[in-house]
Amino acid sequence: MTRRPAPPLPPPKARRHLRETAALTQTQLASRVGVTPGTVRAWESGRTTPRGRKREAYAKLLKTLADEETARRTTRTPHSHPESTPETAPAPAPTLAPTLSPNSGSASDPARKPLPPEPCPAPESGPESGPESGPESEPGPEPVTEVRPAPVALTPAQAFDALYEFGAPALVRQTYLLTGRREQAREAVERAFQTAWEHWPEVARDRDPVGWVRATAYEYALSPWQRLRPRHRHPEPPPADPGDRTLLNTLLRLPPRHRRTLVLYDGVGLDLPETAAETEASTPTAANRLLRAREAVAGRLPALADPQVLHRRLAELASNERLGAARPHAVRGDGERRARFWTRAAIAFTAALIGTTALTVRTAPTHYEPPVSPGQAVRGVPPRVAQGSLSDEELELRHKLRDQLQDGPERLSPRLE
Repeated sequence: MTRRPAPPLPPPKARRHLRETAALTQTQLASRVGVTPGTVRAWESGRTTPRGRKREAYAKLLKTLADEETARRTTRTPHSHPESTPETAPAPAPTLAPTLSPNSGSASDPARKPLPPEPCPAPESGPESGPESGPESEPGPEPVTEVRPAPVALTPAQAFDALYEFGAPALVRQTYLLTGRREQAREAVERAFQTAWEHWPEVARDRDPVGWVRATAYEYALSPWQRLRPRHRHPEPPPADPGDRTLLNTLLRLPPRHRRTLVLYDGVGLDLPETAAETEASTPTAANRLLRAREAVAGRLPALADPQVLHRRLAELASNERLGAARPHAVRGDGERRARFWTRAAIAFTAALIGTTALTVRTAPTHYEPPVSPGQAVRGVPPRVAQGSLSDEELELRHKLRDQLQDGPERLSPRLE
């Protein structure tokens, strides 16, 4: 008897996005699936994966939420073609410079306008459609069918290079807003892409590979271990423009979580559920962080109280700095060399551990040996006399002992002499 394959599940971030888009809490979703809220939290964070009937129920519920979201998107775009869907509708071409984010077309940018819908093709005229068509009309030439070449499949290296060239420049500018350090921003983005190359099958199947790399770069850039590096002892030169310098100092004074939420929402242009999912927080928590960050920025810079003005200033601050990125093949090479180094180090450590264990087993005692107490000097004992010739008295005593009975009560009974 063969077991049927398990139903596919979206990535953890997509699961959380679907739940929050449907305005469901983890407790409500857990009650619908039949599990605890902690189990749903583990599924959405990627720590565990559902199995068996729970996986089927969870996958069916997520599919229902995805269909509802697709239906809502379809109803929001009444001017689109009736046969087009949100997945197949033409998306606007992303631009990297001078904007802050590769995700173009977001509602937070006033300069971005959606493309007009494609006109529906007019129906072909049949024999009854026009007055000129009739039996006397001569048939025209047969239409020539255009043969399009089949799409060429990219190799993993080519796909990685395309992703790096598309997202690396914008990610470096975004990370600079989080750290205020140019070298640290470049290093964080390169490390994130190296991690993506190590997990390329997972990143290639992700719905938002740029978001996967962005989350990794932000985690590395905002790690508390960065302040222990010697590089942080020497500050980098601030921006030349006084306004940019004031805005950057204001951002760096914010707590890391508030700063990251502000950059994702007002800088990158993500919506609130996506921002909450990327920062691993609930939607109300992300909204609270965003409001507090905006209040702190508006307290020092009242001109940036408008979110649109704040978005434009963040883009200008990131674009004014010359932040280059390394070539994709160099990033891939560094990642492969680092992976080989750590692999060899792990193999060497394992071999050393096995050798040490074998030596310990070989030389360890097999039974218990009580410790020998330290010796102490004994005093008052007469010196031992060396063996020599017997005296006459000793010879007489020996003959007497030999002649008498060696056993019996006679030997023990006292006698009078």
